[in-house]
Amino acid sequence: MRVFLLLAFNALMLLETHGFTFNDETDKRALLKFKSKVSEDKRVLLSSWNHSFPLCNWMGVTCGRKHKRVTILELGGLQLGGVISPSIGNLSFLTYLDLSNNSFGGTIPQGVGNLFRLENLNMGLNNLGGGIPASISNCSRLLYLDIFANPLGRGVPSELGSLTNLVSLNFRDNNLKGKLPASLGNLTSLMRVSFGGNNIEGGIPDDIARLSQMMILELSFNKFSGVFPSAVYNLSSLGNLYMAFNNFSGPLRPDFGILLPNLEELNVGGNHFTVALNDNNLIGSIPSFGKVPNLLWLLLHGNSLGSYSFGDLEFITSLTNCTQLEKLEVSGNRLGGDLPISIANLSTKLNDLVLEKNHISGRVPHNIGNLMGLQTLRLRDNMLSGPLPTSLGNLVGLGFLDLSSNKMSGVIPSVIGNLTRLVKLHLYNNSFEGTIPPSLGNCSDLLQLQIGYNKLNGTIPTEVMQLSHLLTLSMPGNSLTGALPKDFGQLQNLVQLSVSDNRLSGEIPQTLGNCLSVEEIYLQGNSFDGAIPDIERLVGVKRIDLSNNNLSGSIPGYFKNFFKLEYLNLSVNNFEGRVPTKGKFRNSTIVLVYGNKNLCGGVKELKLKPCIVQAPPMERKHSSRKVLRNVAIGVGVVVALVFILSLCWFRIRKKNQKTNDTALSTLEIFHEKISYGDLRNATDGFSLSNMVGSGSFGTVFKALLPTENKIVAVKVLNMQRRGGDEELYGRM
Repeated sequence: MRVFLLLAFNALMLLETHGFTFNDETDKRALLKFKSKVSEDKRVLLSSWNHSFPLCNWMGVTCGRKHKRVTILELGGLQLGGVISPSIGNLSFLTYLDLSNNSFGGTIPQGVGNLFRLENLNMGLNNLGGGIPASISNCSRLLYLDIFANPLGRGVPSELGSLTNLVSLNFRDNNLKGKLPASLGNLTSLMRVSFGGNNIEGGIPDDIARLSQMMILELSFNKFSGVFPSAVYNLSSLGNLYMAFNNFSGPLRPDFGILLPNLEELNVGGNHFTVALNDNNLIGSIPSFGKVPNLLWLLLHGNSLGSYSFGDLEFITSLTNCTQLEKLEVSGNRLGGDLPISIANLSTKLNDLVLEKNHISGRVPHNIGNLMGLQTLRLRDNMLSGPLPTSLGNLVGLGFLDLSSNKMSGVIPSVIGNLTRLVKLHLYNNSFEGTIPPSLGNCSDLLQLQIGYNKLNGTIPTEVMQLSHLLTLSMPGNSLTGALPKDFGQLQNLVQLSVSDNRLSGEIPQTLGNCLSVEEIYLQGNSFDGAIPDIERLVGVKRIDLSNNNLSGSIPGYFKNFFKLEYLNLSVNNFEGRVPTKGKFRNSTIVLVYGNKNLCGGVKELKLKPCIVQAPPMERKHSSRKVLRNVAIGVGVVVALVFILSLCWFRIRKKNQKTNDTALSTLEIFHEKISYGDLRNATDGFSLSNMVGSGSFGTVFKALLPTENKIVAVKVLNMQRRGGDEELYGRM
């Protein structure tokens, strides 16, 4: 017998020695076939996969020390694409296979089930479909199974219940359907399970109560329904429980925290949980978690917890024992009663305190500043009243403060400027009064400032213009006065500006045109005057409301080029002139201009009066030149006519003078004896109508002698003029 065993051992060693090359070639051929199906290798990382390099030196390949067979194939995150070759199933010594974070498509090969030595399988973050192959259940040594973030579809194979050595199972974000198989209860070694982000429906099988080693259970974002699974209460090792955004309903046991003493993170938000009122004395309240000292997160938002009554918030006092608590979120429930002072005694490690969308009343505790670790404080949509405590100034790490839509009053304390890490400040829809504290200028990281619909007055501090990262500046519905600061242009990242329904006046600053990122501008309901500033460069703007002001001038034509414009309201102002008709002005549902009596034109839907037709500027220029040319020609013609008429008149006059001289000489020769009376009658009393001309010493008249029936000239001398007598004697 000993001889037989010795011979058998030697034969085996001989086979291993001489068979090494054969086995090495088996793995090499399998990998080369795998490579042949890789259609995308952006980084050319598989170039070493050829016969020129030893197999164990290939990229991503690790061999065993003894037999030199491939034991590890690690190709995660190498930007590979294509399909996974079935030849992968021939790597029979493989213990670790990582193909995650690539672009592999197709299906998971059934041959993966041949890898009976496999302990770790990761194919997450690819484009694999076709479901999870049941053959994986043959990989009985599997410890870690990660196939997540693929469009796999189909259901969870019940055969996976045979993987009894499995420690971690991650099937999240795979679009899995159907129900969870009861066989999962066989995986008693499981410590981490994730089925989040799928479409799994139905209830949680009671068999999971056997998973006593379970530390993390993630079932969020599915379609689970039914009552809260009682089996979960048996998972006493559970540290993280995520069941948010499903359709669970029914009661939570009041001893929830006692049954799960190791719980650190709890998120069951987005369901329809209520509290069994007949099972405890805390009527309508959330179960106590005071017995869970290591609790880190308590997220119960979006349920129906509470009964809108006093006592709903008593669980907060029990949480003061949870010294490690970092997140408390119970928003969107039915919690009522006054906010307890004990909330200021919660863990100093608390980062997020979110109680919004409830019916909580009372005041914000004066010692809220004790929560030095707070980064988020959201209490909006409640019934809180009273002033903001000055101890808020101690929360120097606060990034988000939201107290909007409450009944709070008093002034906004200047200590708000101590919150230099503040990113979002929402105080709108309260009754805050007084002025806007200039200390806000210290909050240099501020992205959102929303303080509208309060009773604030005074001017807008210029310090606010120093908030260069600001995206939203919202101050509508107050009693702010004065002008908009001229250095508005410093807010170059501004996306939304709303200062509507205040008492602001003056001109809209020209620097608004420097806010190149702005998309929404709301300035309506103020007393702004002057013209619209040059904002032609704000081509990304979507909504502009300048209505109900005292603005004047013409409507800028550049609005027609604002291709993203959805709404432009210029109504009830003093604009005048022609309304453009091109671009966005073609749509009367986008552009509103009513209440401007001096506007004309526009599209017919605006029902404006027609404009007096005027030529466009270029036409008017050409028309002016034409008029000038015509006038010049006309003047030239008139001058020419006057010249011709003058010449004709001059010639006629000269001819008449010759005729008069002839008549005169005839008179002198033949009519020496004519009485004055005859001359008077012959000239119609020396009428101007018979005057022919005048000279230095007298006037010449035309006379008709009746006896002769002839026209003669009669010269009447002016004897009063010096030299007149000499003229007379000269004539005689």
